[in-house]
Amino acid sequence: MDKDIATPVRTKRILEKYGFSFKKRLGQNFLIDTNILTRIVDHAELSGQSGAIEIGPGIGALTEQLAKRSKKVVAFEIDQRLLPILEETLSPYDNVKIIHEDILKADVAQVISDEFQRIEDLMVVANLPYYVTTPIILKLLTDTLPIRGIVCMLQKEVADRIAARPGTKEYGSLSIAIQYYTEAETVMIVPKTVFVPQPNVDSAVIRLKRREQPLVEVIDEEFFFTITRASFAQRRKTISNNLTSQLPDGKAKKASILQALERSGIDPARRGETLSIEEFGKLSSELYGFFKADMT
Repeated sequence: MDKDIATPVRTKRILEKYGFSFKKRLGQNFLIDTNILTRIVDHAELSGQSGAIEIGPGIGALTEQLAKRSKKVVAFEIDQRLLPILEETLSPYDNVKIIHEDILKADVAQVISDEFQRIEDLMVVANLPYYVTTPIILKLLTDTLPIRGIVCMLQKEVADRIAARPGTKEYGSLSIAIQYYTEAETVMIVPKTVFVPQPNVDSAVIRLKRREQPLVEVIDEEFFFTITRASFAQRRKTISNNLTSQLPDGKAKKASILQALERSGIDPARRGETLSIEEFGKLSSELYGFFKADMT
């Protein structure tokens, strides 16, 4: 068998053979370091009975490593120009299926049902395009798919925000949205020098382990996320000021907001970044009765 896809020489040869040019708008950066790919797959803790879903396989560098370690790989690729390349590079592996579709428009639950019958352990493992990282992760989590978790490479700055803890400058509504569903941890930093073309910033690999139950119990998830986003609208403002200015009729309902904060044991002068996810859960439940009728 030919050398691994993710060597600089073989990657260059494949790209030249097909006259492939990178599209910036698709966020295409291909990894050319097999050791890093192997470590990414290690963090997914796959067995020979596992299934893997990949997003944006490129020329198949990560796909190849997943195929060696799992029972089946299904990869979503949006760029039609890569399909013939993937057909060639992945021809040694009969346990890989490429689906030419935008993951954000795909019915992933149906694909899982069709492609992973009798496979109970399922992980998403991907080198995500920077420009759609957040919508992809949130779709995978909110679609309530039967996955054990996600191991993905993304911009280091976004990984820092996802795994951030209360009281840090990185902590915000994205940290809360993802940690509500998963245990989030950055497991490696990946230098920009191991990609072609080389991006402007370093990447990180983050592991998201799906919680059996969301971290906090809330009356209405959508309302909970509305409250968290409102609380971080202007980071320098206090929580009471943000909620007053961001929620429908917030100014008219300022007394209700202050009452909900008091009932939740939260000082109105605190900033959103100091509140734990548990405190946001309590607050959203207290505010729900005052605001939900206006937001439906």
